[in-house]
Amino acid sequence: MTLPTYADHDALGLAELVRKGETTPAELVEAAIERIERHNGVLNAVVYKAYDEARKTAAGPLPQGPFKGVPFLIKDLGAQVKDWPRTSGSHYAQVASDEEDSELIRRYRAAGVVLLGKTNTPEFGIPGVTNSERLGPSGNPWNPEHISGGSSGGAAAAVASGMVPMAHASDGLGSIRIPAANCGLVGMKVTRDRTPICEVAGGAVGFSVHHVVSRTVRDSAAMLDATGYPQAGDPFQAPAKDGPYLDEVSKSPGKLRIVWSAETPSGRPIEGEVPAALVKTVELLKGLGHEVFEQGLGIDYRLLYRAQATVSAASFAAGIRRWAEMLGREPKDGELGPLARRSYETGLKVTGQDALWAWQQLRLMSRQILERFEGFDVYLTPTMSTPSPRIDWLNPLTVDLKTFDRRQADTYATTPPFNFTGQPSLSLPLWQSEGGLPIGMMFTGRFADEAALYRLAGQLEKEQPWGARRPPVWG
Repeated sequence: MTLPTYADHDALGLAELVRKGETTPAELVEAAIERIERHNGVLNAVVYKAYDEARKTAAGPLPQGPFKGVPFLIKDLGAQVKDWPRTSGSHYAQVASDEEDSELIRRYRAAGVVLLGKTNTPEFGIPGVTNSERLGPSGNPWNPEHISGGSSGGAAAAVASGMVPMAHASDGLGSIRIPAANCGLVGMKVTRDRTPICEVAGGAVGFSVHHVVSRTVRDSAAMLDATGYPQAGDPFQAPAKDGPYLDEVSKSPGKLRIVWSAETPSGRPIEGEVPAALVKTVELLKGLGHEVFEQGLGIDYRLLYRAQATVSAASFAAGIRRWAEMLGREPKDGELGPLARRSYETGLKVTGQDALWAWQQLRLMSRQILERFEGFDVYLTPTMSTPSPRIDWLNPLTVDLKTFDRRQADTYATTPPFNFTGQPSLSLPLWQSEGGLPIGMMFTGRFADEAALYRLAGQLEKEQPWGARRPPVWG
Protein backbone atom coordinates (compact mmCIF):
# COMPACT_ATOMS: atom_id res chain seq x y z
CA MET A 1 0.00 0.00 0.00
CA THR A 2 1.39 3.41 -0.93
CA LEU A 3 1.33 6.16 1.68
CA PRO A 4 -0.91 8.50 -0.36
CA THR A 5 -3.47 5.72 -0.63
CA TYR A 6 -3.31 5.10 3.12
CA ALA A 7 -4.09 8.75 3.88
CA ASP A 8 -6.94 8.93 1.40
CA HIS A 9 -9.09 6.66 3.58
CA ASP A 10 -10.77 7.25 6.89
CA ALA A 11 -10.71 4.55 9.58
CA LEU A 12 -13.80 2.73 8.30
CA GLY A 13 -12.37 2.91 4.80
CA LEU A 14 -9.09 1.30 5.88
CA ALA A 15 -10.97 -1.43 7.75
CA GLU A 16 -13.00 -2.11 4.59
CA LEU A 17 -9.77 -2.59 2.62
CA VAL A 18 -8.64 -5.11 5.23
CA ARG A 19 -11.95 -6.98 4.99
CA LYS A 20 -11.68 -7.12 1.20
CA GLY A 21 -8.13 -8.41 1.37
CA GLU A 22 -6.74 -5.38 -0.45
CA THR A 23 -4.33 -4.65 2.38
CA THR A 24 -3.36 -6.14 5.74
CA PRO A 25 -3.19 -4.75 9.28
CA ALA A 26 0.57 -5.18 9.13
CA GLU A 27 0.79 -2.99 6.03
CA LEU A 28 -1.38 -0.33 7.68
CA VAL A 29 0.85 -0.33 10.75
CA GLU A 30 3.95 0.18 8.62
CA ALA A 31 2.26 3.02 6.73
CA ALA A 32 1.37 4.71 10.02
CA ILE A 33 4.87 4.23 11.45
CA GLU A 34 6.44 5.75 8.35
CA ARG A 35 4.24 8.83 8.68
CA ILE A 36 4.90 9.22 12.39
CA GLU A 37 8.63 9.04 11.79
CA ARG A 38 8.39 11.51 8.93
CA HIS A 39 6.28 14.17 10.64
CA ASN A 40 6.76 13.79 14.38
CA GLY A 41 10.00 15.77 14.47
CA VAL A 42 8.01 18.80 13.34
CA LEU A 43 4.74 18.20 15.20
CA ASN A 44 5.80 16.40 18.42
CA ALA A 45 2.43 14.63 18.37
CA VAL A 46 3.48 11.11 19.42
CA VAL A 47 5.37 10.90 22.72
CA TYR A 48 5.48 7.13 23.25
CA LYS A 49 6.03 4.60 20.46
CA ALA A 50 5.05 0.95 20.78
CA TYR A 51 5.97 -0.13 17.27
CA ASP A 52 7.16 -3.65 18.07
CA GLU A 53 3.98 -4.38 20.04
CA ALA A 54 1.86 -2.95 17.22
CA ARG A 55 3.62 -5.12 14.64
CA LYS A 56 3.06 -8.20 16.78
CA THR A 57 -0.60 -7.32 17.31
CA ALA A 58 -1.16 -6.68 13.61
CA ALA A 59 0.41 -10.02 12.68
CA GLY A 60 -1.79 -11.99 15.06
CA PRO A 61 -5.53 -12.61 15.12
CA LEU A 62 -7.59 -9.45 15.58
CA PRO A 63 -11.19 -9.05 16.74
CA GLN A 64 -13.77 -8.79 13.97
CA GLY A 65 -14.65 -5.24 14.99
CA PRO A 66 -15.62 -2.31 12.77
CA PHE A 67 -12.03 -0.99 12.75
CA LYS A 68 -10.11 -4.24 12.30
CA GLY A 69 -6.45 -3.48 11.60
CA VAL A 70 -6.69 0.33 11.79
CA PRO A 71 -3.72 2.07 13.50
CA PHE A 72 -4.75 4.06 16.57
CA LEU A 73 -3.14 6.28 19.21
CA ILE A 74 -3.97 6.84 22.90
CA LYS A 75 -3.77 10.19 24.69
CA ASP A 76 -1.13 10.19 27.45
CA LEU A 77 -3.60 11.23 30.13
CA GLY A 78 -6.02 9.21 32.24
CA ALA A 79 -6.38 6.04 30.22
CA GLN A 80 -4.26 3.06 31.25
CA VAL A 81 -2.67 0.77 28.66
CA LYS A 82 -1.18 -2.46 29.98
CA ASP A 83 2.65 -2.37 30.12
CA TRP A 84 2.81 1.21 28.80
CA PRO A 85 4.11 4.22 30.73
CA ARG A 86 1.76 7.09 31.61
CA THR A 87 3.17 10.59 32.23
CA SER A 88 0.11 12.91 32.27
CA GLY A 89 2.55 15.41 30.78
CA SER A 90 4.11 15.82 34.23
CA HIS A 91 7.50 15.37 35.86
CA TYR A 92 5.66 14.31 39.01
CA ALA A 93 2.65 12.12 38.22
CA GLN A 94 4.31 9.38 36.18
CA VAL A 95 3.64 5.65 36.05
CA ALA A 96 6.45 3.51 34.68
CA SER A 97 4.10 0.75 33.49
CA ASP A 98 0.36 0.35 33.95
CA GLU A 99 -0.71 -3.09 35.12
CA GLU A 100 -3.93 -3.35 33.12
CA ASP A 101 -6.01 -1.69 30.43
CA SER A 102 -8.73 0.78 31.29
CA GLU A 103 -12.19 -0.41 30.25
CA LEU A 104 -12.20 2.09 27.39
CA ILE A 105 -8.93 0.67 26.07
CA ARG A 106 -10.42 -2.82 26.17
CA ARG A 107 -13.31 -1.55 24.08
CA TYR A 108 -10.94 0.05 21.57
CA ARG A 109 -9.09 -3.24 21.21
CA ALA A 110 -12.39 -5.10 20.75
CA ALA A 111 -13.25 -2.65 17.95
CA GLY A 112 -10.18 -4.01 16.13
CA VAL A 113 -7.77 -1.07 16.26
CA VAL A 114 -4.02 -1.63 16.61
CA LEU A 115 -2.47 0.56 19.31
CA LEU A 116 0.74 2.26 18.12
CA GLY A 117 1.62 4.63 20.96
CA LYS A 118 0.61 7.68 22.97
CA THR A 119 -0.01 11.30 22.03
CA ASN A 120 1.16 14.55 23.54
CA THR A 121 -0.88 16.33 26.21
CA PRO A 122 -0.25 19.31 28.50
CA GLU A 123 0.44 18.65 32.17
CA PHE A 124 -2.70 17.08 33.66
CA GLY A 125 -4.64 18.35 30.63
CA ILE A 126 -5.07 21.77 32.24
CA PRO A 127 -4.86 24.31 29.38
CA GLY A 128 -6.30 24.51 25.89
CA VAL A 129 -2.82 24.28 24.42
CA THR A 130 -0.58 21.20 24.30
CA ASN A 131 2.70 22.35 25.80
CA SER A 132 4.50 21.21 28.94
CA GLU A 133 7.97 21.09 30.45
CA ARG A 134 7.76 17.29 30.35
CA LEU A 135 6.64 16.73 26.76
CA GLY A 136 7.14 20.05 24.94
CA PRO A 137 4.78 21.78 22.46
CA SER A 138 2.75 20.05 19.79
CA GLY A 139 2.54 21.95 16.52
CA ASN A 140 -0.37 22.29 14.12
CA PRO A 141 -0.08 20.49 10.74
CA TRP A 142 -1.66 23.54 9.08
CA ASN A 143 1.20 25.68 10.42
CA PRO A 144 3.63 24.11 12.92
CA GLU A 145 4.33 27.50 14.50
CA HIS A 146 0.70 27.54 15.65
CA ILE A 147 -0.89 25.47 18.41
CA SER A 148 -2.69 22.19 17.87
CA GLY A 149 -5.01 23.00 20.78
CA GLY A 150 -5.39 21.16 24.05
CA SER A 151 -5.52 19.08 25.88
CA SER A 152 -5.85 16.51 23.07
CA GLY A 153 -3.48 18.46 20.84
CA GLY A 154 -1.14 15.57 20.12
CA ALA A 155 -4.06 13.42 19.03
CA ALA A 156 -5.40 16.16 16.75
CA ALA A 157 -1.99 16.83 15.18
CA ALA A 158 -1.50 13.12 14.51
CA VAL A 159 -4.89 12.74 12.82
CA ALA A 160 -4.78 16.00 10.86
CA SER A 161 -1.33 15.15 9.45
CA GLY A 162 -2.44 11.69 8.35
CA MET A 163 -0.38 9.63 10.82
CA VAL A 164 -3.59 7.84 11.83
CA PRO A 165 -7.18 8.41 10.67
CA MET A 166 -8.59 8.70 14.19
CA ALA A 167 -7.22 8.91 17.75
CA HIS A 168 -8.37 8.77 21.36
CA ALA A 169 -9.10 12.13 23.00
CA SER A 170 -10.76 13.47 26.14
CA ASP A 171 -12.65 16.66 26.97
CA GLY A 172 -12.92 18.31 30.41
CA LEU A 173 -13.52 21.94 29.38
CA GLY A 174 -13.20 21.70 25.60
CA SER A 175 -10.23 19.38 25.09
CA ILE A 176 -11.74 17.44 22.18
CA ARG A 177 -13.52 20.32 20.47
CA ILE A 178 -10.69 22.85 20.78
CA PRO A 179 -8.01 20.66 19.12
CA ALA A 180 -10.55 19.63 16.48
CA ALA A 181 -11.18 23.28 15.67
CA ASN A 182 -7.47 24.11 15.61
CA CYS A 183 -6.59 21.21 13.32
CA GLY A 184 -9.64 20.95 11.05
CA LEU A 185 -11.19 17.78 12.49
CA VAL A 186 -14.46 16.35 13.75
CA GLY A 187 -14.58 16.47 17.54
CA MET A 188 -17.57 15.16 19.49
CA LYS A 189 -17.75 15.72 23.24
CA VAL A 190 -20.16 12.97 24.15
CA THR A 191 -22.86 13.04 26.82
CA ARG A 192 -21.59 12.68 30.37
CA ASP A 193 -21.00 8.98 31.23
CA ARG A 194 -21.69 7.87 27.65
CA THR A 195 -18.24 6.24 27.52
CA PRO A 196 -16.23 4.75 30.42
CA ILE A 197 -14.41 7.04 32.82
CA CYS A 198 -10.65 6.41 32.67
CA GLU A 199 -9.15 8.61 35.36
CA VAL A 200 -7.60 6.76 38.29
CA ALA A 201 -6.41 9.89 40.08
CA GLY A 202 -7.94 13.33 39.86
CA GLY A 203 -10.26 13.98 36.96
CA ALA A 204 -12.57 16.94 36.54
CA VAL A 205 -15.37 15.82 38.91
CA GLY A 206 -17.73 14.74 36.18
CA PHE A 207 -16.67 17.34 33.61
CA SER A 208 -14.47 15.02 31.57
CA VAL A 209 -15.49 12.50 28.91
CA HIS A 210 -13.51 10.32 26.50
CA HIS A 211 -14.00 9.80 22.78
CA VAL A 212 -11.98 10.51 19.60
CA VAL A 213 -10.94 13.12 17.08
CA SER A 214 -11.41 12.05 13.47
CA ARG A 215 -11.42 13.33 9.91
CA THR A 216 -14.95 12.10 9.13
CA VAL A 217 -18.27 12.16 10.92
CA ARG A 218 -18.90 8.48 10.29
CA ASP A 219 -15.69 7.42 12.08
CA SER A 220 -16.73 9.38 15.15
CA ALA A 221 -20.19 7.80 15.10
CA ALA A 222 -18.96 4.25 14.54
CA MET A 223 -16.42 4.44 17.34
CA LEU A 224 -19.09 5.72 19.72
CA ASP A 225 -21.21 2.74 18.73
CA ALA A 226 -18.29 0.51 19.73
CA THR A 227 -17.52 2.19 23.06
CA GLY A 228 -20.64 4.06 24.19
CA TYR A 229 -22.47 1.71 26.51
CA PRO A 230 -22.60 1.40 30.32
CA GLN A 231 -19.61 0.25 32.32
CA ALA A 232 -20.16 -2.20 35.16
CA GLY A 233 -20.16 -0.39 38.48
CA ASP A 234 -20.86 3.08 37.10
CA PRO A 235 -23.12 4.96 39.52
CA PHE A 236 -24.61 6.95 36.62
CA GLN A 237 -25.45 5.93 33.10
CA ALA A 238 -26.28 8.04 30.07
CA PRO A 239 -29.73 7.41 28.56
CA ALA A 240 -29.68 4.65 25.96
CA LYS A 241 -29.55 5.54 22.26
CA ASP A 242 -32.40 4.62 19.92
CA GLY A 243 -30.15 2.91 17.37
CA PRO A 244 -26.63 2.87 15.90
CA TYR A 245 -25.07 6.31 15.61
CA LEU A 246 -23.47 5.28 12.33
CA ASP A 247 -26.96 4.91 10.84
CA GLU A 248 -27.85 8.43 11.98
CA VAL A 249 -25.09 9.99 9.86
CA SER A 250 -26.90 9.17 6.62
CA LYS A 251 -30.37 10.12 7.86
CA SER A 252 -32.03 13.46 7.23
CA PRO A 253 -32.03 15.63 10.35
CA GLY A 254 -35.42 17.05 9.37
CA LYS A 255 -36.19 20.69 10.05
CA LEU A 256 -34.35 21.64 13.22
CA ARG A 257 -34.79 24.71 15.40
CA ILE A 258 -31.25 26.02 15.67
CA VAL A 259 -30.25 28.95 17.85
CA TRP A 260 -27.00 30.75 17.15
CA SER A 261 -25.01 33.20 19.21
CA ALA A 262 -21.79 35.18 19.09
CA GLU A 263 -21.98 36.15 22.77
CA THR A 264 -18.84 35.80 24.87
CA PRO A 265 -18.42 35.46 28.64
CA SER A 266 -16.63 38.81 28.78
CA GLY A 267 -19.33 40.59 26.80
CA ARG A 268 -16.78 41.72 24.23
CA PRO A 269 -17.76 40.89 20.65
CA ILE A 270 -15.76 38.35 18.67
CA GLU A 271 -13.72 40.08 16.00
CA GLY A 272 -11.89 39.02 12.84
CA GLU A 273 -12.75 36.17 10.49
CA VAL A 274 -14.67 33.97 12.91
CA PRO A 275 -17.89 36.08 13.01
CA ALA A 276 -18.04 36.00 9.22
CA ALA A 277 -17.70 32.21 9.31
CA LEU A 278 -20.52 32.06 11.86
CA VAL A 279 -22.78 34.09 9.57
CA LYS A 280 -21.93 31.80 6.65
CA THR A 281 -22.90 28.84 8.82
CA VAL A 282 -26.23 30.45 9.66
CA GLU A 283 -26.95 31.04 5.97
CA LEU A 284 -25.91 27.49 5.13
CA LEU A 285 -28.33 26.11 7.73
CA LYS A 286 -31.16 28.30 6.49
CA GLY A 287 -30.51 27.10 2.95
CA LEU A 288 -30.84 23.52 4.18
CA GLY A 289 -34.31 24.31 5.49
CA HIS A 290 -33.65 24.67 9.20
CA GLU A 291 -35.32 27.30 11.35
CA VAL A 292 -32.45 29.47 12.56
CA PHE A 293 -32.61 32.43 14.93
CA GLU A 294 -30.24 34.36 17.17
CA GLN A 295 -30.44 33.96 20.95
CA GLY A 296 -27.86 33.77 23.71
CA LEU A 297 -27.98 31.49 26.72
CA GLY A 298 -28.70 34.47 28.96
CA ILE A 299 -26.65 33.27 31.92
CA ASP A 300 -24.23 34.97 34.31
CA TYR A 301 -20.95 33.72 32.85
CA ARG A 302 -18.88 35.45 35.54
CA LEU A 303 -20.68 33.50 38.26
CA LEU A 304 -20.52 30.29 36.21
CA TYR A 305 -16.76 30.43 35.74
CA ARG A 306 -16.11 31.53 39.32
CA ALA A 307 -17.91 28.40 40.50
CA GLN A 308 -16.07 26.24 37.97
CA ALA A 309 -12.68 27.60 39.01
CA THR A 310 -13.39 26.75 42.65
CA VAL A 311 -14.56 23.23 41.87
CA SER A 312 -11.65 22.59 39.51
CA ALA A 313 -9.06 23.85 41.99
CA ALA A 314 -10.44 21.68 44.79
CA SER A 315 -10.63 18.69 42.46
CA PHE A 316 -7.05 19.21 41.28
CA ALA A 317 -5.70 19.39 44.84
CA ALA A 318 -7.60 16.19 45.66
CA GLY A 319 -6.09 14.56 42.58
CA ILE A 320 -2.56 15.50 43.65
CA ARG A 321 -3.35 14.06 47.07
CA ARG A 322 -4.23 10.75 45.39
CA TRP A 323 -1.00 10.84 43.42
CA ALA A 324 0.90 11.51 46.65
CA GLU A 325 -0.78 8.47 48.21
CA MET A 326 0.20 6.30 45.24
CA LEU A 327 3.75 7.63 44.92
CA GLY A 328 4.38 7.95 48.64
CA ARG A 329 5.43 11.59 48.52
CA GLU A 330 4.33 15.13 47.75
CA PRO A 331 5.54 16.95 44.62
CA LYS A 332 9.08 18.27 44.91
CA ASP A 333 10.16 21.75 43.79
CA GLY A 334 10.26 21.88 40.02
CA GLU A 335 8.11 18.77 39.50
CA LEU A 336 4.95 20.75 38.75
CA GLY A 337 4.79 23.26 35.93
CA PRO A 338 3.48 26.79 36.52
CA LEU A 339 -0.19 26.02 35.80
CA ALA A 340 -0.19 22.81 37.84
CA ARG A 341 1.65 24.42 40.76
CA ARG A 342 -0.82 27.31 40.84
CA SER A 343 -3.81 24.98 40.60
CA TYR A 344 -2.49 22.85 43.44
CA GLU A 345 -1.73 25.77 45.75
CA THR A 346 -5.09 27.39 44.97
CA GLY A 347 -6.94 24.13 45.60
CA LEU A 348 -5.31 23.66 49.00
CA LYS A 349 -6.94 26.91 50.12
CA VAL A 350 -10.48 25.92 49.08
CA THR A 351 -12.64 24.88 52.02
CA GLY A 352 -15.16 22.07 51.87
CA GLN A 353 -17.95 24.62 52.14
CA ASP A 354 -16.48 26.62 49.25
CA ALA A 355 -16.24 23.54 47.04
CA LEU A 356 -19.78 22.39 47.77
CA TRP A 357 -21.21 25.88 47.26
CA ALA A 358 -19.46 26.05 43.88
CA TRP A 359 -20.67 22.60 42.89
CA GLN A 360 -24.22 23.52 43.85
CA GLN A 361 -23.93 26.70 41.82
CA LEU A 362 -22.82 24.77 38.76
CA ARG A 363 -25.75 22.39 39.15
CA LEU A 364 -28.21 25.27 39.45
CA MET A 365 -26.81 27.03 36.40
CA SER A 366 -26.70 23.79 34.44
CA ARG A 367 -30.44 23.52 34.98
CA GLN A 368 -30.85 27.04 33.60
CA ILE A 369 -28.92 26.10 30.48
CA LEU A 370 -30.75 22.81 29.98
CA GLU A 371 -34.10 24.59 30.34
CA ARG A 372 -33.14 26.89 27.46
CA PHE A 373 -32.93 23.83 25.20
CA GLU A 374 -36.62 23.13 25.66
CA GLY A 375 -37.19 25.85 23.04
CA PHE A 376 -34.75 24.62 20.38
CA ASP A 377 -32.85 21.55 19.20
CA VAL A 378 -29.29 22.74 18.62
CA TYR A 379 -27.18 25.66 19.83
CA LEU A 380 -24.57 27.03 17.41
CA THR A 381 -21.48 29.07 18.27
CA PRO A 382 -17.91 29.24 17.00
CA THR A 383 -15.75 26.62 18.72
CA MET A 384 -13.01 29.24 19.16
CA SER A 385 -12.97 33.02 18.95
CA THR A 386 -9.94 33.03 16.62
CA PRO A 387 -8.17 30.66 14.27
CA SER A 388 -5.25 28.77 15.81
CA PRO A 389 -2.91 31.17 17.69
CA ARG A 390 0.87 31.03 17.52
CA ILE A 391 2.64 28.77 20.01
CA ASP A 392 4.71 31.63 21.42
CA TRP A 393 1.61 33.79 21.93
CA LEU A 394 -0.22 31.15 24.00
CA ASN A 395 2.65 29.49 25.83
CA PRO A 396 2.01 28.83 29.55
CA LEU A 397 5.73 28.25 30.12
CA THR A 398 6.92 31.66 28.88
CA VAL A 399 3.93 34.03 29.03
CA ASP A 400 3.10 35.36 32.50
CA LEU A 401 0.09 33.50 33.86
CA LYS A 402 -2.19 36.53 34.17
CA THR A 403 -1.66 37.34 30.48
CA PHE A 404 -1.96 33.66 29.55
CA ASP A 405 -5.28 33.40 31.41
CA ARG A 406 -6.69 36.43 29.62
CA ARG A 407 -5.55 35.22 26.20
CA GLN A 408 -6.89 31.73 26.76
CA ALA A 409 -10.25 33.06 27.99
CA ASP A 410 -10.52 35.28 24.93
CA THR A 411 -9.67 32.36 22.62
CA TYR A 412 -11.82 29.61 24.18
CA ALA A 413 -15.03 31.34 25.15
CA THR A 414 -17.72 28.81 24.31
CA THR A 415 -16.83 25.20 25.14
CA PRO A 416 -16.89 24.79 28.97
CA PRO A 417 -20.59 25.23 29.85
CA PHE A 418 -21.52 21.97 28.16
CA ASN A 419 -19.06 20.02 30.24
CA PHE A 420 -21.00 21.23 33.28
CA THR A 421 -24.39 20.34 31.81
CA GLY A 422 -23.11 17.06 30.36
CA GLN A 423 -24.62 17.74 26.93
CA PRO A 424 -23.15 16.42 23.68
CA SER A 425 -21.27 19.12 21.81
CA LEU A 426 -19.61 18.77 18.41
CA SER A 427 -17.01 20.83 16.54
CA LEU A 428 -17.04 20.64 12.74
CA PRO A 429 -14.30 22.03 10.43
CA LEU A 430 -16.61 23.93 8.10
CA TRP A 431 -14.37 26.86 7.15
CA GLN A 432 -10.83 28.14 6.78
CA SER A 433 -9.21 31.51 7.45
CA GLU A 434 -7.55 33.61 4.75
CA GLY A 435 -4.25 32.30 6.08
CA GLY A 436 -5.36 28.70 5.56
CA LEU A 437 -6.07 27.82 9.19
CA PRO A 438 -9.21 25.83 10.08
CA ILE A 439 -12.24 27.51 11.64
CA GLY A 440 -14.52 25.20 13.59
CA MET A 441 -18.20 25.65 14.35
CA MET A 442 -19.67 24.10 17.50
CA PHE A 443 -23.11 22.46 17.59
CA THR A 444 -24.52 21.52 21.00
CA GLY A 445 -27.51 19.24 21.35
CA ARG A 446 -30.00 18.36 24.03
CA PHE A 447 -28.82 16.07 26.81
CA ALA A 448 -28.06 12.57 25.48
CA ASP A 449 -29.05 13.50 21.92
CA GLU A 450 -25.87 12.71 19.99
CA ALA A 451 -28.15 11.26 17.31
CA ALA A 452 -29.48 14.67 16.24
CA LEU A 453 -25.95 16.06 16.09
CA TYR A 454 -24.71 13.18 13.96
CA ARG A 455 -27.63 13.60 11.55
CA LEU A 456 -26.92 17.31 11.23
CA ALA A 457 -23.17 16.72 10.94
CA GLY A 458 -23.71 14.17 8.17
CA GLN A 459 -25.82 16.70 6.27
CA LEU A 460 -23.22 19.46 6.70
CA GLU A 461 -20.31 17.19 5.74
CA LYS A 462 -22.12 16.44 2.48
CA GLU A 463 -23.12 20.05 1.82
CA GLN A 464 -19.86 21.74 2.90
CA PRO A 465 -17.25 18.97 2.54
CA TRP A 466 -13.85 19.29 4.17
CA GLY A 467 -12.36 15.88 3.38
CA ALA A 468 -10.28 17.03 0.41
CA ARG A 469 -8.45 19.75 2.36
CA ARG A 470 -4.82 18.91 3.13
CA PRO A 471 -2.50 20.74 5.55
CA PRO A 472 1.12 21.49 4.57
CA VAL A 473 2.36 18.76 6.94
CA TRP A 474 0.77 15.81 5.17
CA GLY A 475 1.71 12.83 3.04
